[in-house]
Amino acid sequence: MNYESLQASIQKLIGHYTTPEFKDELIHAKKEFFDNTGSLDENKSHFNLRMFQFYEWYFLTRPLRNYMKTPLVVCELHRDLRLTDEDMQAIEILKTQHHSFFEFIKSKKEFILVKDLVTNKKLEVHQSELVFGFDQKEYFQARIITMNGQYCFLKSFCFHPESAQKFILSQIKEHQKNPDLNIEELLLRLNKMRYKFEQYKHVKPEMIYTNENKLGL
Repeated sequence: MNYESLQASIQKLIGHYTTPEFKDELIHAKKEFFDNTGSLDENKSHFNLRMFQFYEWYFLTRPLRNYMKTPLVVCELHRDLRLTDEDMQAIEILKTQHHSFFEFIKSKKEFILVKDLVTNKKLEVHQSELVFGFDQKEYFQARIITMNGQYCFLKSFCFHPESAQKFILSQIKEHQKNPDLNIEELLLRLNKMRYKFEQYKHVKPEMIYTNENKLGL
């Protein structure tokens, strides 16, 4: 399976869970996600990126209320999806997905070298639709999958400003000390801070990237 075929299957799978049958589920999911990460503005340049964040979270992370499992886990039960062999391959690939914080190290012709800030492992990522935009001064959130023996990025990214590095590292260290802490909750919380930073550019970053939130943002 190649990356384009994978994306086609992902679009089909996620599309099934946005049909009228899942209307209420989708409404609750959007409220849950965007209430936590900031309101959505179609006129903003990052609109598409935020929608990728939402749909990947909706399909890969958030349990459906009637199943208490994610769409990825239950999609094989839904016969009306008419899963092809390629769809089944895509499902198995998506089961390898790893959501984390990363640091860009360097770019080469055949891959991008990044460091997983949670596991401290360096990874060679061989497929990414986002070729430009990586900056050694920014940490970013992304989902990585394993396909054909290589690491690949999915489509959702969330880049944090250089000024947030110290706070992000402190939160990751707390998680490393206490593995019972939910990494997805931390990722969602930092995602919200990133878009508050975008919204309130007149506010110092350290007033947004904080656990105290004295401004009530």
